[in-house]
Amino acid sequence: MFAKILVANRGEIACRVMKTARRMGIATVAVFSDADRDAVHVEMADEAVHIGPAPAAQSYLQVEKIIAACKQTGAEAVHPGYGFLSERASFCEALGKAGIVFIGPRPRAIEAMGDKIESKKFASAANVSTVPGFLGVIEDAGHAEKIAADIGYPVMIKASAGGGGKGMRIAWDAAEVRDGFERARSEAKSSFGDDRVFIEKFIVDPRHIEIQVLGDAFGNVIHLGERECSIQRRNQKVVEEAPSPFLDEASRRAMGEQAVALARAVDYQSAGTVEFIVDKDRNFYFLEMNTRLQVEHPVTELVTGIDLVEQMIRVAAGEKLSIAQEDVRLNGWAVESRLYAEDPYRNFLPSIGRLTRYRPPQEGSFGAAIVRNDTGVTEGSEISMFYDPMIAKLCTWAPTRAQAVDAMSDALDAFVVDGIQHNVPFLSALMRHPRWREARLSTGFIAEEYPDGFHPIAPDKEEQALLAAIAVATEFVRQERLEGLSGRLRPCTGRKQNDWVVRIGGDYLTAQVTSESPPTALGVSIDGGRAVAVASAWRPGDSLWRGTIGDRALTAQLRPRLNGVQMAWRGLSVEAFVMEPHVARLERLMPRKAAADTSKLLLCPMPGLVVSIDVAAGQEVKAGETLAVVEAMKMENVLRAERDLTVASINASPGDSLAVDAVIMEFE
Repeated sequence: MFAKILVANRGEIACRVMKTARRMGIATVAVFSDADRDAVHVEMADEAVHIGPAPAAQSYLQVEKIIAACKQTGAEAVHPGYGFLSERASFCEALGKAGIVFIGPRPRAIEAMGDKIESKKFASAANVSTVPGFLGVIEDAGHAEKIAADIGYPVMIKASAGGGGKGMRIAWDAAEVRDGFERARSEAKSSFGDDRVFIEKFIVDPRHIEIQVLGDAFGNVIHLGERECSIQRRNQKVVEEAPSPFLDEASRRAMGEQAVALARAVDYQSAGTVEFIVDKDRNFYFLEMNTRLQVEHPVTELVTGIDLVEQMIRVAAGEKLSIAQEDVRLNGWAVESRLYAEDPYRNFLPSIGRLTRYRPPQEGSFGAAIVRNDTGVTEGSEISMFYDPMIAKLCTWAPTRAQAVDAMSDALDAFVVDGIQHNVPFLSALMRHPRWREARLSTGFIAEEYPDGFHPIAPDKEEQALLAAIAVATEFVRQERLEGLSGRLRPCTGRKQNDWVVRIGGDYLTAQVTSESPPTALGVSIDGGRAVAVASAWRPGDSLWRGTIGDRALTAQLRPRLNGVQMAWRGLSVEAFVMEPHVARLERLMPRKAAADTSKLLLCPMPGLVVSIDVAAGQEVKAGETLAVVEAMKMENVLRAERDLTVASINASPGDSLAVDAVIMEFE
């Protein structure tokens, strides 16, 4: 077994690998860029080596610097994680020439399966079902348009190298093919250094289901069941689960056997994933093989009890698999939610900044459920524009799917993140969505259910009453605390205030405290309804309110606002203001501040780099035409005209680095 390994990655996956290595008694080496000098994975490793500036192309993608770090520290092997160099055969070969072991498959398997075009040719030759498409060299946008017409719309344009939704576009007509071809090539070039793309038929309403495989150097290959990864946004996975609620035993066995056959054909030696798209009749088609550890591997670990990182290390060290196919048992259900640094209320645009507060839910067993959080940040960490926006992977396990989903809802309610925008509200709303809970899924789920984007959810009457009760209880505790402070000029005398008005949005709810058991319990009646017991140990300053309302347990996030509190729960985010009745009567008369008119401005939706300005001052443009392209977190974002308009002035140039809401151009 290795004495020391280097992890050629960053963030949560670097931390994940180091946890297993530490448990196995293996020392670890971290590498880091300028942007990651104070990162968690650097602190976690036994040693750390600086490898260059913040851009990945100058640091994490520099093979020579990784090898030099191995020689400097005496690391015998390298675990690549996912992304960066994990699927680059030349990196594997360079390590081998330097006498360093690559913890992953052999170069032949990476070359055969890592290139999407070659992998489809290989799979077709191995009698694996594949999607109709064109796998040859596409010369230009005109050639792409002709190919798409021959295949039949809709089509998928995909980068040959890499993954993660980058360099991928769906086209429904010729215009979208031309635009998608250029965008896909540009993203592929900047992300993977390879601008080759291919085109295939897009299967309507497909599910994305993948099989986890594991092989060793002795010809043993097994599969560990499947993962359902259909909840995607812009071809980027958001929520995954294991097993799939769609497969039956026959389809699971058939997909597993085909995945194992494909892995055997390339002498696969490590953990890998064979991805399929599955139609409504459970017909499945080979999509690609990822010759690395997948982001969503924890759900497989939770349902099988098998540590995939440990197996990768043991196989790389020359050990035989200690697990046979008949030893694999799928136990219970696991769900993973990816927490991204992005603003769900602004079309999920990337968000950067410092984590002023980062309090993930406690990990461990809670009743029948298990909570796990794979993360690479901590409070005070900087979310950079140079890397992927994922900051954590929250996972829950339970005996049944419904229990696992409920556990995820509870865990998300307790996940406190401040300082950046994040997608926790969206994930929480998703967990309560009827279609998700009924497992009626497809890769188009988010686009279909949120066609106009995700917007703040308005609470219904029952939810308003629950939140109002919490607001009154916290205000009561706050006033109790104030009245107990010494040295006040006029301490409270007389009867406590029991009648209140709570404003949530534009609604005013009456509230009455009917009984007191300070400091932890109150009886509260909302809008003249039946009084319920509200009990909690909350204290001013606590970010989480944990307690019960009647017989219902709740966890809500509270953030102070001027004369009120912002409350987040189950995807809802509201501001509640608790007032005495006479104050509420006056407050109703106050004017409401109107939002600024930005209809004649194109604002930069996220901090990013201007790739191109596609119009000129004085130009008339039609709705839907491209105005500018802004790159952030390795993704190119096309900014289009929302209506017919005339450009008055341009305030930015290609190459400019802009802050969020910076004015790119103005319209007449």
